[in-house]
Amino acid sequence: MAKKITYQQAGVDIDANDQMVDLIRENVLSTHSPRVMYLHNAFAGLFRLDYGEKLFKRNYRDPVLVACTDGVGTKVKVATMMGKVDTVGIDLVAMSVNDMLVQGAEPLFFLDYIAVHKLKPTQINEMIAGISNGCRQAECALLGGETAEMPDVYRKDEFDLAGFAVGVVEKKRLVTGELVEPGDSVIGLASSGLHSNGYALVRHICFQQAGLKVDQHIDQLGETLGEALLRPTRIYVKPVLALLKKYRIKKVVKAMAHITGGGLIGNIPRVIPNKCDVVINKKWNVPPIFDYLQKLGPVDEEEMYRVFNMGIGYVLIVRPKFTRSIMDHLRRLKETPYFLGKVVRGSGKVVIK
Repeated sequence: MAKKITYQQAGVDIDANDQMVDLIRENVLSTHSPRVMYLHNAFAGLFRLDYGEKLFKRNYRDPVLVACTDGVGTKVKVATMMGKVDTVGIDLVAMSVNDMLVQGAEPLFFLDYIAVHKLKPTQINEMIAGISNGCRQAECALLGGETAEMPDVYRKDEFDLAGFAVGVVEKKRLVTGELVEPGDSVIGLASSGLHSNGYALVRHICFQQAGLKVDQHIDQLGETLGEALLRPTRIYVKPVLALLKKYRIKKVVKAMAHITGGGLIGNIPRVIPNKCDVVINKKWNVPPIFDYLQKLGPVDEEEMYRVFNMGIGYVLIVRPKFTRSIMDHLRRLKETPYFLGKVVRGSGKVVIK
């Protein structure tokens, strides 16, 4: 009689999955509000758009659901090299919730997908801790997720992350960019560094070309290379939603852009009319990581602005007479706003001077 084989012998450990579920429960529950409905052993997450108790009640007359999905890209390779996998969970949430925020949407819930070579419950718990951290920052619920153990697809210690977020906005409060016109002001919010874009170029420069190590201290940066590269993406949900609430009646905020791959040059044109250009003056504090990479490459400045956020993670286009009050309000919300420039007549492009 042939010897019977098990799923574990084929590379998948069901017991480890059960252990992981027990470990992550506390982190997941820390993101839940009374709008999350509990159903034992459910195959899907349940979320109420409105909640009956007065304290939590939200009334939507004409709600529009907004959905986003994204990953962290090859930043996960840096996380593997560092042996630190929690902060990329924050990145994962940030990439989706910052995108939906562009339309003025309030994030409601988030779901994750984690694929690994080998399921290690404590490692997955670290990832979920980071994702939960991001969800708390965005005030959304981690409603569910999936973990896949695929030893034939991923090499030893390799993993990948993907996420999906759903939000809501009143139709009349959608931010679409249609009202943008010449004379409007452009305000930028500071990034924390690289965020989650351009890591193929970053890794090529630092590891393949320069032969650096993640634990190598870089005097110009004042920290190790790994610390600089792994710093998580900023989540702009709380300050921007607070700003939109303050100015919601007057349509003061006309357009917004999350500055991801493509930088200022590639992302701002997505939210302005074809008849307009945005002229930006380089007068903000660019984090040292960008200058370091540009010189180490070396990389042309034009290429830097095409690939990276260059210190500006989020952009708002606003009515000019509210520029100062908006920037003051953002400072009170602990943001670092910069006046970047103006909207002018043009053909839908960004000019950086």
